[in-house]
Amino acid sequence: MGMTPLKQAAALGQSIWIDYLSRDLLQSGRLMRLVSEGVVGVTSNPTIFEQAISAGKGYDEQLRDVRARTSDPKEMFLELAVRDVTEACDQLREVYDAGIAAMRDAARPRHVDGLVSIEVDPSFAYDTEATTAEAKRLHALIDRPNLLVKIPATKPGLPAIEDMIAAGHSINVTLIFSLQRYAEVAEAYIRGIERLVAAGGDPSRVVSVASFFVSRVDTETDRRLDELGAPPELKGKLAIANAKLAYRHYKQAFSSERWEYLASKGAMTQRCLWASTSTKNPAYSDVLYVEELIGPETVNTLPEKTILAFQDHGRASATLERGIDEAEALLERLSDVGIDYDDVTETLERQGVQAFADSFEKLLNGIRTRALAA
Repeated sequence: MGMTPLKQAAALGQSIWIDYLSRDLLQSGRLMRLVSEGVVGVTSNPTIFEQAISAGKGYDEQLRDVRARTSDPKEMFLELAVRDVTEACDQLREVYDAGIAAMRDAARPRHVDGLVSIEVDPSFAYDTEATTAEAKRLHALIDRPNLLVKIPATKPGLPAIEDMIAAGHSINVTLIFSLQRYAEVAEAYIRGIERLVAAGGDPSRVVSVASFFVSRVDTETDRRLDELGAPPELKGKLAIANAKLAYRHYKQAFSSERWEYLASKGAMTQRCLWASTSTKNPAYSDVLYVEELIGPETVNTLPEKTILAFQDHGRASATLERGIDEAEALLERLSDVGIDYDDVTETLERQGVQAFADSFEKLLNGIRTRALAA
């Protein structure tokens, strides 16, 4: 196929994952076709599973079987999700194993792909103990080395993240919006790795990503800019600036002497992952949040529609470290016109948690209904 945009992004150090999982994607062979084109990971969340399970009848046979054992819709969901995520892990295992083999031959730890994510119950987002217990349960149910369990980056989520890393589990930290919270997430990961190493554990199989939700930042900021009557040229810029400044912190956090010691023990850095990268505003390019965020040691998880758009007309170049001074200046200018950055990011976190909780409740209601009809 030659150097397609996906493969060009990979050559620049960025891994492209797909942010969708369904039984049809797995059984039709579509996931493996995407892998052949350069997709090297899968993420999912309650909204994605709700869409997948409500579409068609692909889950009805298993639902009939599950219904004979339990009437609890969450337990039904977990059986459906565990099957899909386990199958996705198995389909991507070759990609993961190749990354592990490459790391053994490297002078220092690199990164692995072939990873699949499943999220803890979003209703636990503000409950540290429940989050930790559910994360442990998911890792036990899906006993695959290339599984990532998603934990939201709420304040109560941070100690759960650290504890899971310290126990040697791989974690996708999700719903990150602010630079301050990202700094706390990176610190939780590093502390977790330090505890794991101090206890004699092996950090070389612990994988983590820090997932920034990108386009939602522009959606909320643009709405506020319109209300303020601010200059239109300020719109559609904060999300990318935010990600660029986060990546700068990533490079600082994972180049210190403190980190170098952990890397010498085999620890991998916690890569930044750009999520929510489909373009919401039709006035913007449909590949805006792909083209502007390409850089080494990063991940971008995309809807299939955005992957196809990027393959069709995207351009891959190393953009992530360009315009850092402009990014800082933008935050100052937004503040000058009345945009409260902290309030924007706090609002987005609160809304994100609620949206996932609502989707999960809708999912469970839908499973309850389908199980009765199956």
